Amino acid sequence: MKKEIGAKNCLYPMPTVLVGAMVNGKPNYATIAHVGIADFNSVTISMNKKHYTNAGIRENKCFSINVPTEDMVKITDYCGIVSGKDEDKSLLFKTFYGKLGNAPMIEECPLCMECELIATVDFPNHDLFVGKVVGTYCDEHVMTDTNVNFLKLRPILFSMTDRSYYRLGDKLGKPWSIGKEFKKV
Repeated sequence: MKKEIGAKNCLYPMPTVLVGAMVNGKPNYATIAHVGIADFNSVTISMNKKHYTNAGIRENKCFSINVPTEDMVKITDYCGIVSGKDEDKSLLFKTFYGKLGNAPMIEECPLCMECELIATVDFPNHDLFVGKVVGTYCDEHVMTDTNVNFLKLRPILFSMTDRSYYRLGDKLGKPWSIGKEFKKV
């Protein structure tokens, strides 16, 4: 029997990322877990309006999404605790730039995407930024053939429901394939 638990968003866990943007001429990074896929080439990030990084995304019309590994959980969490208003977080990482030239990315993160801002949705407490991915940069050691291997990447997963970080589990099966094994009763 199901129990009604209120109007809770229970789509967690989500990948934890470091969003990069130029703010007042310097790279800044914010820890965000409300990330999503809009279509094959577009992503969304939902950021509380209080984030220092939001102004840089609006001004420069671009941002980066950097995927840290489990080994980076402490520094990733730290970037979510301190504001770029108070601390220069660009000193925490080695920064590089791609095609856009103004979306700072983190060398230490094995997977980075630079995004051109294509839309902003204004919610009461959050800005939802929609970005078109214009370049993806991946360390070869987390790839299998030409694909990102998420078991090798070891991303940090976040759950708001119990305010915890998690790690990725085992592969269950292949989409558009395992369902062929289903037998109707």
